[in-house]
Amino acid sequence: MHTRLRLIVLFLFASLPVSIAFADLQTSQGSAVVTPVVERLKGPWAFAFLPNGELLITEKRGKLLHVTASGKRSTVKGLPAIHVQGQGGLLDVIVARDFAQSRTIFLSYAKKQTGGSGTSVMRAQLSEDGKRLSEQIQIFEMAPGSSGGRHFGSRIVQAKDRTLFVTIGERGDRPAAQNLAQHEGSVIRITQDGEVLSGNPFVNTSGAQQEIWSYGHRNPQGLALDLSGRLWVVEHGAKGGDELNLLEKGANYGWPVISYGTHYSGFKIGEGTAKAGMKQPKFYWDPSIAPSGLMIYSGKLWPQWKGHFFVGSLKFDYISRLAGSSPKEVEQLRGDSTRRVRDVREGPNDAIWFLSEDKGILYRMTPGG
Repeated sequence: MHTRLRLIVLFLFASLPVSIAFADLQTSQGSAVVTPVVERLKGPWAFAFLPNGELLITEKRGKLLHVTASGKRSTVKGLPAIHVQGQGGLLDVIVARDFAQSRTIFLSYAKKQTGGSGTSVMRAQLSEDGKRLSEQIQIFEMAPGSSGGRHFGSRIVQAKDRTLFVTIGERGDRPAAQNLAQHEGSVIRITQDGEVLSGNPFVNTSGAQQEIWSYGHRNPQGLALDLSGRLWVVEHGAKGGDELNLLEKGANYGWPVISYGTHYSGFKIGEGTAKAGMKQPKFYWDPSIAPSGLMIYSGKLWPQWKGHFFVGSLKFDYISRLAGSSPKEVEQLRGDSTRRVRDVREGPNDAIWFLSEDKGILYRMTPGG
């Protein structure tokens, strides 16, 4: 009798529409309720929160979606020409800290260039109804640009002083990550107008790209400020050697001279795992999890997770939670909803939101009852 009842219950739950909230994740703090918020997304890459419960979501194929609090969506008009190739397309979106006054947003995207394509950043104003952009200005374009469709990086963070940090992958050109004359394989720092800041580390270095803040990166797809205002990045290694790094002004993070991974062929990368003048990761994953999206949690809904790192895994379909003064992976949040987690962010009501690329769904996670 109990077996029959259990089968009936499972059948009923299986027939429910996906928009019904369900307890999907078992965590170290008990069950978490995972609620699908926006569905039927095609190749989603990033999302950002607007006032009054509204959202912006990017799709890599070149669509920016505006979603109202009631769930009504529209395609935002006024985007630049997006070069969709391989990993390139419309990528990150963030809302300016002064959005309530300025209506300013920032977008990163792949732009067609002579002989290839490169990561670019645009500033624009979003209309009151969320349906169009105006006053579009390209504030950054990587130079000299590269061929191929790999490793665009493209995460954006706005610091408290309103300067912008942007990650740029090495575009599959490994030596370029050690060449200060190129933007490939770097994190840059610019003003909201795209200007170079006088405090940047290489403004007086002959031949260097003056926007560069740090270099020696492979493909950084997660970027976040911690509760003390320090900037952290997660980046893809090759076969093994995905890294969590604490960013420092002018620092060299070693790619492709040092790495804890190997080439996909199995051959050794560079000179080993350490070299004088090159930074060590604060944590590395081996095997690689293909990290994308990084959030450092406030602890407001889950006090035990205050200051912990949450990183999406594209390869193994989970959210990695890291903790400690020397961060270590302490938990893998895994369920049907965590298929290729592309982005993770803390919402305005302190819930944890994440974007599943495979499911095409933006989810909200809250503590279970």
